[in-house]
Amino acid sequence: MDPVSVLLSVVICIFLYKIFYGGKERPENSPPGPKPLPLIGNLHMINMKKPHLTFMELAEKYGSVYSVKLGTRDVVVLCGTDTVRDALINHAEEFSGRAKIPVFDEVSNGHGIVFAHGENWKVMRRFTLSTLRDFGMGKKTIEDRISEESDCLVGVFKSYEGKPFDNTMIMNAAVANIIVHILLNHRFEYQDPTLLKLINIVSENIRIGGSPIVMLYNTYPSIMRWIPGRHKTVGANTAKLYDFLKETFTRHREHLDVNDQRDLIDVFLVKQQEEKLSSTKFFHDENLTVLLGNLFGAGMETTSTTLRWGLLLMMKYPEVQKNVQDEIDRVIGSAEPRLEHRKLMPYTDAVIHEIQRFANIAPTNVPHATTKDVTFRGFFIPKGTQIMPLLTSVLRDKAYFKKPEEFYPEHFLDSDGNFVKNEAFLPFSAGKRICAGETLAKMELFLFFTKLLQNFTFQPPPGVEVQLTCADSMTSTPLNQNICTLACS
Repeated sequence: MDPVSVLLSVVICIFLYKIFYGGKERPENSPPGPKPLPLIGNLHMINMKKPHLTFMELAEKYGSVYSVKLGTRDVVVLCGTDTVRDALINHAEEFSGRAKIPVFDEVSNGHGIVFAHGENWKVMRRFTLSTLRDFGMGKKTIEDRISEESDCLVGVFKSYEGKPFDNTMIMNAAVANIIVHILLNHRFEYQDPTLLKLINIVSENIRIGGSPIVMLYNTYPSIMRWIPGRHKTVGANTAKLYDFLKETFTRHREHLDVNDQRDLIDVFLVKQQEEKLSSTKFFHDENLTVLLGNLFGAGMETTSTTLRWGLLLMMKYPEVQKNVQDEIDRVIGSAEPRLEHRKLMPYTDAVIHEIQRFANIAPTNVPHATTKDVTFRGFFIPKGTQIMPLLTSVLRDKAYFKKPEEFYPEHFLDSDGNFVKNEAFLPFSAGKRICAGETLAKMELFLFFTKLLQNFTFQPPPGVEVQLTCADSMTSTPLNQNICTLACS
């Protein structure tokens, strides 16, 4: 290359660096981190399929609070139980923002609850929590509904007569029916084409959301939106989901009875009518559409995935499965499992907690953002900085778990076999952005899990080794595997 071309290249690089980085020096008390390269930041260091593995490695070198650059964007990573709890609980307001994730922000536009911001998020969260409680979250009414659905699930499993089958869609459908009941006052048969379509939309978006091309899109949205690829599918899928939801609540509006509010849609539509007299407008159709999509996706995917992990772990560790079944026999017998049994079943409770810990469903968490300038653990973090409270670093914290990389129910048991809580058990996150459906998910996990193990012993097909391997996905999803369900005598 001739000297003029070299000089021109250097000038262009400096020019681009100035544009993207502004030539700004970091404040002295900024979190430490690896040196970024111009334009790409630290992307060259990141495991694009499982970024949490890279973030865990970087914590070994840079500590529990450090920063990386994803492209030109600063991201502060929080690692370890003490640090994550300190941020999300003791500094709850400062870390309660939601980072803008382009691929999802573009389909939600700040509406709904998961990717909402500011006052809109606060109003939608309050509405969601109160309505979920009104429709039975934590109460006997929804407990009865989960029990009925678990009976249906048992019936489907029995129909395979011990022959191998893949339970992915079946488990998704069973769990989806609980949130569908709350949202739409409806129940789908497991093979209903509409339900299967909705499940496939959510599942595909979760898979695509964890792909390298989506990570690139979130880093360089202005460039990547012109490039074809799987990232385009997220918007197309979401549009199909929204179309179904809009059609559904339009029908609800036509038959709305203020004195007989059957589900969350009805409650929202009544609020919408009341709000017509107000100057502030939160209960509009766009918020309802995105909120329903958020609750359907979150209410179905994480719980069903955890249950699938649970069945795989029971197949992998038959002695644990046998201990759970023995406790079920002692405490419940052939009666219907109820939430009141949980306090009498410390071993089963510990196993369910350990399934959640080991499954590590949301290893990177959904990114937060700072709502104001904050000095945290001696480091200055500006307002609007993307924050990654790394949940995998909590659920795998060596200071809190004796065997963090293994499946070990004794993490939640004392020497006398009593259940013990653990401060590092944060699968639902913590603070102001803690999962709104935590109580419902805990109910579902206990009732579905105990009902299944009351009726079946789970085994892999003959000659097949159980794989505890994660698929490439935004959440820690197990690879699809056939299971065999042998009816308990």
